[in-house]
Amino acid sequence: MTTPLQRDVCDPWPIDLCCTLSDDVTPELIARWQMVASLLLWRFSGRRWGPSCPVTVRPCRKSCMDLLPRSLVSWGAAGPWIPYIGTDGQWRNASVCGCTGDCSCGEICEIYLPGPVYDIVSVQDGVDVLPDTAYRVDNSGDLIRTDGECWPTCQDMSAAPGEENTLTITYRTGLQLDESATAAVSELTCHLLRGCGGSCGCTASGRNVTRLTRQGVQLDMADPTLIYSEGRTGLPLTDLWLASVNPYGLSSPSRVYSVDFPRHRIQRGTP
Repeated sequence: MTTPLQRDVCDPWPIDLCCTLSDDVTPELIARWQMVASLLLWRFSGRRWGPSCPVTVRPCRKSCMDLLPRSLVSWGAAGPWIPYIGTDGQWRNASVCGCTGDCSCGEICEIYLPGPVYDIVSVQDGVDVLPDTAYRVDNSGDLIRTDGECWPTCQDMSAAPGEENTLTITYRTGLQLDESATAAVSELTCHLLRGCGGSCGCTASGRNVTRLTRQGVQLDMADPTLIYSEGRTGLPLTDLWLASVNPYGLSSPSRVYSVDFPRHRIQRGTP
């Protein structure tokens, strides 16, 4: 696999506010802190949840030989000899021609997209923008052609997207958000709206106080700086969600790199 793409959040996560806000809170102010809450939770949760900002790639169709060790590939021949023992105990040669896959008897026309893929924004094959019925996404990033045609095996990288002999795919990455994510970002948005209001920053009186004694009553309070250093917010529902989706406090998705797997060309200058 190649290094997974990491793109920032361009659109805020959906919210369902259940808190009472003052009358001076405008929709623009809510949208602002909704975006802040979405960015914070995306970072705290390991930068894995979507949708991300769109990324545009210029890929080529996956070759059957790309999946094999280079020492086994015999160029100019139908394929290398890869023996195996079947369930009946007989020796056979594994077929590598046509990319039949594990469950398919015919050729699978597919392209691997570094993901996980949240959704496909557009696919442009040459001058034609394909309808979403012409392809589907399997697993976390296999783009399958379903209209009877096949992806080109190569393309003219010197040509601009949309010209002849090009293939341009724009998509967003990230895991799908569920109701628990909506509840978490809603709670954090309410907290930010109440504590920050219309100011340029959040201020909380006595935020660094860890012990308070008054009239014979002593209160020990948690140090918020320690909470933040652990990737938590101090809000029960939000931290419950973070603990469930990122229990080990990862700061980014896991990565696997292979020198034998070709990388797609990323189109710069896109959102």
